[in-house]
Amino acid sequence: MLEFSEAWAFVFLLAPLLIRWLAPAHRESSDSLQVPYFQRLVDLSGETPRSGASVRRRLVIQAVASLIGWCLLVLALARPVWVGEPIKIEKTARDLMLAVDISGSMEATDFVDATGKQTDRLSAAKQVLKQFVAGREGDRLGLIVFGSAAYLQAPFTDDRETWLALLDESIVNMAGPSTALGDAIGLSIAHFRESKTKNRVLIVLTDGNDTGSKVPPLDAAQVAKAEGVTIYTVAVGDPETVGEEALDLEVLDSIAQTTGGVSFNAADLKALQETYQRIDELEPASYDSLSYRPRTSLFHIPLMAFALLYVIAMPLFSLLGHRKRRLS
Repeated sequence: MLEFSEAWAFVFLLAPLLIRWLAPAHRESSDSLQVPYFQRLVDLSGETPRSGASVRRRLVIQAVASLIGWCLLVLALARPVWVGEPIKIEKTARDLMLAVDISGSMEATDFVDATGKQTDRLSAAKQVLKQFVAGREGDRLGLIVFGSAAYLQAPFTDDRETWLALLDESIVNMAGPSTALGDAIGLSIAHFRESKTKNRVLIVLTDGNDTGSKVPPLDAAQVAKAEGVTIYTVAVGDPETVGEEALDLEVLDSIAQTTGGVSFNAADLKALQETYQRIDELEPASYDSLSYRPRTSLFHIPLMAFALLYVIAMPLFSLLGHRKRRLS
């Protein structure tokens, strides 16, 4: 479909008529010859004498070419644009941050993998997370790892391969032996604030209680609620553990409930897989559909046509004028 970005420019098509009406024809003075038989010449020629001026007559083809050239210039000034058919694209509608506990207790080998071998908690979590993110094509993924402190391992990205590679590079005790759960939530909120996506989800996987965060987990959960972040908490490991490695299920439940999320407890690999399947159902992949119509500017076409007309017409008019003078 053809559109004109500056359609008002078509008013300039009236300019030649206005100029012809408002500005009189140019008259050139020329030398005259006085003869005693002037009246006789007038009678013979049939011409009407004028007082010392003559109007040069242009060829019809010159007038037509000038009119066409002016129309081409006005057409270019109107900026014609070809608008194509609508193109629909799907855009990520959710930012999903995963905060993974890599404190010292995550090396406990109380999980059994698919082959029946004992494996540590972090390896089991990685195995399940890989399956989980495979179906999250509609989300931008981020990764935070936390121990004694929280660190951003991967900012929000659509690049699944890079995200999985950074997850694989995360090892136990890399961030210290303790569990800074509140700081992990706080760091997630800081990165959500830089996001324009309104659908924000944080999944926290931990096997212990908070042991020294600068921000208490429940206070961080209140801030997350104010920022529109939904938190799902996943507790792994033995709930009967005591001491610093004990699971504080009550705090994890409160964090999830405060933000409108759900708290899960996964004591083995199967339960962990079911937990992430449940989260997948609660937070299905989401897309925003956008539509746009490609626009191609065409103003150069009438300009090129004008240039071609000028190149052809100028020498042609010169030859015709020379021929007319010779014949006269």
